[in-house]
Amino acid sequence: MTALALALAITLGGAEVRLAPGSAHPGDPVLITVTGVTAAPSGRLGAEELTFLPFHAGWQALVGLSVEKAAGVLPLDLVVEDSDGRRAFTGSLDVLPPDFRHRQLTVSKRFTSPSKKDRARMAQDNKAFAEAFDRDFEPWLFAGNFAWPRVAELTAPFGDIRTLNGKKKSQHFGLDIDGETGDPVYAANDGEVVLVRECFASGNTVLLHHGGRLFTAYFHLSQFSVKDGEVVTKGKLLGRVGKTGRVTGPHLHWGVKLDGRWVDGESLLGIDFDPPLAPALPAVDGGR
Repeated sequence: MTALALALAITLGGAEVRLAPGSAHPGDPVLITVTGVTAAPSGRLGAEELTFLPFHAGWQALVGLSVEKAAGVLPLDLVVEDSDGRRAFTGSLDVLPPDFRHRQLTVSKRFTSPSKKDRARMAQDNKAFAEAFDRDFEPWLFAGNFAWPRVAELTAPFGDIRTLNGKKKSQHFGLDIDGETGDPVYAANDGEVVLVRECFASGNTVLLHHGGRLFTAYFHLSQFSVKDGEVVTKGKLLGRVGKTGRVTGPHLHWGVKLDGRWVDGESLLGIDFDPPLAPALPAVDGGR
């Protein structure tokens, strides 16, 4: 995969805007941090409207790029307010070409041609997921960076384009992490448990909400160690690796969903939510 610029910082007056990463692939989350301002910024990254939440000494907006986003330059347009007044802020993000691999998988026909009973169960699962994901832009529930839910070999990256049994095509919106049944699975960051459920495709599933409509998902567990509504800290035991649901063997499927869109969890792990100051580049002053 093409190397990414880790961060890009831009200054204007007393305000600083930082993008992390400084360049991104389709499917990546992008963090915009604004410091030195007196009120919440507003603006857009391309067509995506940004919602800024307070974080430490500044404001942060996290936005996910669509897996279908075309390579090119994505404009960043902000309005900020600092001690010198209201200012327009203009920058850009380089979107790199996608690098998704193609794979052939064989699974039980039950999962590619589900029965009427299984389709009804899938509909109930989808309703439960929708209710769990129905959250506002609540304040961040974490105060530091995200961590791997378990340290093991990554057997399938985000974005795999899969052909199931030679026919049905799908895309893999998560990371498959190797493991044996019973291996521990931990919370990637502080958050609230919003779903604990046995599902048809994802098997035994836990969802955490981390604030800001940012969720992490833990699929195919063999057992649960948390309950709905529980508030957990990073590193809390959530459950154990299993092979429940639509799987070819025991592993953890770990997903990240941001404002209704699945994004690359490995890229989220590379974002420093409280980075040191980076060399600043000039911004275009759009005036007050």
